[in-house]
Amino acid sequence: MGKSSKKNKVILAPPLPPDVDDEDILVSDEDVDFVEENREHVHLITGLNRKALDKVVTRVPDHDEDKVELLYEERERKRRAALALKPKDDDDLEVDPVDALPVKTLQGELLYRTAKRARSEDKAKGAESRSDDKDADAKQSSQKECKGRSNKKEDSKLQNVQRPLEVPKEKLHSVVLEEVKEELSADELFEKKKAQLAELGMAMLEDPESNIRSLNDLLIICNDTDQRVVKLAIMSLLAVFRDIIPSYRIRQLTEKELAVEVSKEVKKTRYYEYTLIRSYKAYLQKLISLEKQPYFYLVAVRCLCSLLDAAPHFNHRESLLASVVKNLSSSNDVARKLCSEAIRSLFRNEGKHRGEATVEAVRLVSASVKLNDCQLHPDVVEVCLSLKFDEDLGKDESKEEKLKPKKNKRYQNRDVTKPSEKKKIKKELLSKARQEVHADLRAVSFTLDPKEKKMIQRETLAALFETYFRILKHSMNTSNSRYKATSVFPGGSHPLLAPCLEGLGKFSHLIDLDFMSELIACLKKLSGYTDHQGEIPPDNTLSVSERLQCCIVAFKVWRSNLEALNVDLQDFFVQFYNLILEYRPDRDHGEVLADALKTLLWEGKQQDMLRAAAFIKRLATFALSFGSTEAIAALITLRHLLQKNTKCRNMLENDAGGGSLSSLVAKYDPEAKDPYLSGALATVLWELSLLQKHHDETVSGMASNILSMANLNATQNPVQLSSSNPLEAYKDLSMGRELSKPTHKVSQTLKCKRKRRSKEFVALSTDVLEKADCTVGEDELREKLQSHFAVLRGISENERLRTELNHALSSINMYKEYKKQKKFLCKIQLLHP
Repeated sequence: MGKSSKKNKVILAPPLPPDVDDEDILVSDEDVDFVEENREHVHLITGLNRKALDKVVTRVPDHDEDKVELLYEERERKRRAALALKPKDDDDLEVDPVDALPVKTLQGELLYRTAKRARSEDKAKGAESRSDDKDADAKQSSQKECKGRSNKKEDSKLQNVQRPLEVPKEKLHSVVLEEVKEELSADELFEKKKAQLAELGMAMLEDPESNIRSLNDLLIICNDTDQRVVKLAIMSLLAVFRDIIPSYRIRQLTEKELAVEVSKEVKKTRYYEYTLIRSYKAYLQKLISLEKQPYFYLVAVRCLCSLLDAAPHFNHRESLLASVVKNLSSSNDVARKLCSEAIRSLFRNEGKHRGEATVEAVRLVSASVKLNDCQLHPDVVEVCLSLKFDEDLGKDESKEEKLKPKKNKRYQNRDVTKPSEKKKIKKELLSKARQEVHADLRAVSFTLDPKEKKMIQRETLAALFETYFRILKHSMNTSNSRYKATSVFPGGSHPLLAPCLEGLGKFSHLIDLDFMSELIACLKKLSGYTDHQGEIPPDNTLSVSERLQCCIVAFKVWRSNLEALNVDLQDFFVQFYNLILEYRPDRDHGEVLADALKTLLWEGKQQDMLRAAAFIKRLATFALSFGSTEAIAALITLRHLLQKNTKCRNMLENDAGGGSLSSLVAKYDPEAKDPYLSGALATVLWELSLLQKHHDETVSGMASNILSMANLNATQNPVQLSSSNPLEAYKDLSMGRELSKPTHKVSQTLKCKRKRRSKEFVALSTDVLEKADCTVGEDELREKLQSHFAVLRGISENERLRTELNHALSSINMYKEYKKQKKFLCKIQLLHP
């Protein structure tokens, strides 16, 4: 064992002598003469390849090159540590290795000789003794020479006195370096580091396996003090990782795999993958730490989103997803849009990650909604609308198994002989081998089996509906409570309700039938419906648009399940009938109202006559009260209801007695809460005659088209001006109005008028008026009213006095004119008697 260990021990070559600058080498005259005499042999020295010689000297036979290189690095590290720990003695001076040969110890180390530095006093004494001997031998010299020698002695003494004050060479070197660094400008250093980053990045892109250690250098530059350099280093690493990340997930090696001896190529590949994962993890940690700093926030978020989009299959995906999902609710619009696009692309391109990242992202969204108590930006839930599910995902597997064809009874009753043990073992081995092959193929390819895909989609759908139901439950609790929560996000106290309802409407066909009745009851409660008609409805914190969406979702859920639910939706019709009056175009969304008209009244079966008449009358009143876009949606729905319910066309007659059909209510009640109790059949649609004179040609044309139905038979229908539904008509007209807006500048006079009007008139919203403190005492109110009416009386009295004054002045002027004319007549009579 001892001999084998000695044989396997690696004996490294001695370290090479340090490099010496050409300026430090002193060439004597003898060396010059020797070179001139042997010019023929100079090419032998100049032609030597120093790198090849160094490689030959440092090479160790029968050993791995990587292992030897690591040993050399370890020896150099130990040497530097020993030099740093060794106390420096000012008296010792290291001799240049070129001038003195080293001594090799038994351990194979080279020790260079050191010589003690001569003290200034010894040098001074030696100089004095030499000068005295010269003076004794040369007694016959002249006085000038003595003076010269005395001057030299004095100069040497002064030099010897000043020598101890000189700074050592090492200290001078460090001082000079510091001065040079201070003199270099910040721009030069920035350009130098910029060039270094470009060089490292190009080397990594050219040959990643050979230059994989450059990733550590790039990560070191990320810790620079200059923020510009750090930003460039982050972006450079992003480009490098996007290019070199493999198309597979790197698996951690087991102990058995590490114990097996492998070839050099496999070792190189393992080292490359290990370094890549380690550097990638350090880079992600750096991005997450820089994300907390305002200067690097946008850059870090952009890098995280880009990595998630480029490599969602790679290692450390969990930290990437957690950071991106957290920034979905950021106050920065740019960062929020970047994260939303990254998550949407993740949902669309499931082939990159086999759908596993989709499940993780939806679960993180659900956890974030739960943690923040549903007070997040709507984009957090809105991104889930990009999810895609198979149409047959909601089907039950037990039913599918029942539908499978059964085997022939003749083969079922047939006696099958039991196989032998050898055949059993053979079949088991074959099945195991096939399973291993299938597992390897699944690990390499991103395609999923139908069963695995269905399982992943079900997990995603379960997490998604968990989020939606949590939002609905939170909205019910806050809407019923007296406390109105304030939120900084758009959507008031329920910022996530609108995207939640939209998602429920989109994926309603995938909801389990067991939860349908509870969902319908929850939606009815959120829409603000009360079972008792005489009861005053509670203060609902939901807006009109959100309550309209609840009605829309209820009908979509009912229709998506082939109307199999035994649920009476009359309550939603009643609530929708009342919500039409609460609509305000400047506060609510007209597109939601048009969608409600399309879902509740346009689609589906024929409406009941009483209910249809009530909605026809309410829509005619609504079209007369609001703008063109809302009016066209209401009129298209009204025409559709008249076409489906021909008996309601009697409401188009303009007789004095109203509609000719009798109903339960003899008189129309426009304020009735229930459409069945409104008595709409007892009235006429006089609003259409006014809508014929509407300024918008589309609205006036539609009103004329509806009025023409009065002269047609019950089986006839008028010529349709458009075949679009209310939602499409609303969008088309709103888009046309946007395009027809004038682009020229408004004149200066109009601008001045608008400014004056804006100063004079201030429009206050209802929320501001409700929040305003209007509590005033009776005495204070009486005083204010007295002063106000006193001013009004003064103004009216002033106007009366002015009219009287003007009348008196006019009478005085008339009297003066009369006097003048009388005098003139008298003079004429005197002259002409």
